[in-house]
Amino acid sequence: MTTTAAQPPPTRSPLRGRWIDEWNPEDAGFWERTGARIANRNLWFSILCEHIGFSIWTMWSVLVLFMGPEYGIDAAGKFFLVAVPTLVGAVLRLPYTFAVARFGGRNWTIISAALLLIPTILAAIVMQPGTSYGVFIAVAAVGGLGGGNFASSMANINTFYPESRKGWALGLNAGGGNIGVPVIQLVGLLVIATAGIAAPRTLLVIYIPLIVLAAVLAAVSMDNLSSVRNDTGAFLESLRERQTWVMSFLYIGTFGSFIGYSFAFGLVLQNQFGRTPLQAAAVTFIGPLLGSLIRPVGGRLADRMGGARVTFWTFIAMVVATAVIIAASAMGSLGLFTTGFVLLFVLSGLGNGSTYKMIPAIFRAQATAAIAGGTDEQSALLRARRVSGAVIGVAGAIGALGGLFINLAFRQSFLVAKSGDPAYWSFLAFYVVCAVVTYVVYLRAVSTVGSAHPRPAHAGV
Repeated sequence: MTTTAAQPPPTRSPLRGRWIDEWNPEDAGFWERTGARIANRNLWFSILCEHIGFSIWTMWSVLVLFMGPEYGIDAAGKFFLVAVPTLVGAVLRLPYTFAVARFGGRNWTIISAALLLIPTILAAIVMQPGTSYGVFIAVAAVGGLGGGNFASSMANINTFYPESRKGWALGLNAGGGNIGVPVIQLVGLLVIATAGIAAPRTLLVIYIPLIVLAAVLAAVSMDNLSSVRNDTGAFLESLRERQTWVMSFLYIGTFGSFIGYSFAFGLVLQNQFGRTPLQAAAVTFIGPLLGSLIRPVGGRLADRMGGARVTFWTFIAMVVATAVIIAASAMGSLGLFTTGFVLLFVLSGLGNGSTYKMIPAIFRAQATAAIAGGTDEQSALLRARRVSGAVIGVAGAIGALGGLFINLAFRQSFLVAKSGDPAYWSFLAFYVVCAVVTYVVYLRAVSTVGSAHPRPAHAGV
């Protein structure tokens, strides 16, 4: 939802701080001389801040493991508790995207990183038996601040790189941020193993100096691009595009699954299989870690095979993995159940990469068709870049709502059936619908006027 004006080599005004007034990454000479170095520096510190943002966003998935019977919160209450920051983080993704152009990428990275101190310090204050459930809900909601960091980080890094390198840069940025989920779960495991479940504040005390360090490093090492502007026209146009809503729906199935299961898995292990907090924490990080690491692989497979094909088969595999979970639940097999969930994490990671790759391909295909119909090539390609950038922001926000739906489904399932089985069946049905939508919209053969041979509805997507 942001655009950059192409201009010659970067200059900084001492009066304006770390602002770059001239930026043209599409100029090969400029890129080799100075652009790549500046862009890569901003990328690494963006990854650091986004990584910690993901950790703070998902910290309640770890804190609930410390909440024993003395807290007086049942399974349904805990699932709702972890659903709240998911919702807030999803809602914040849109304003966070616009904030980059309004305040500057570096400036907003500093602000958004520093804001993470609020939910962390508040959690350290209230995290004890006797605190009311309403207070826990309010503090968990503030934890949603970490969920917005992904959107602003992606919008910022997108402006630094030429079109030919954006896939790699955005994949690295997204994957490095996602790894913040298993990292805080690993830290939580170490705290439970060493200090015990009575020491949740230890986890929070570890992260407070890390947040400060990330904000300081962003201030010292990152830059603002003065040529970045909010493209509200592209945003409004994206809302009128049918493809925006189809891709947002599919992203609910991929990223929504990843973040939703990241919040819920530890609670499921505790409540369905009677795992202790330590036993649950020893397993919960594995799926998010593998799902984060494999995300770039999904993008690379999409480059080779087409994003729609990879996404379709990913959803088919997610149906199978969910069926394994249902069978394991009926058998009471913890090993098979865990295997099924880890598979779901891996598949959701693959799908994250392939669905994001589909978005620019869809609008590039539209541009190609428009050019064949007589539209000016430059204007058609410009529209494709503008609208696809806006759709990525919209889909990222809506897709994150999938995490809310998953935790609410688990809440209702354990409340009514005292097990996760009804939720698993609903997830399976949803993945079937996602596979059907992917096939019908992007892979189903349709007749081409004047041709005896059918072609895919969106060839190459």
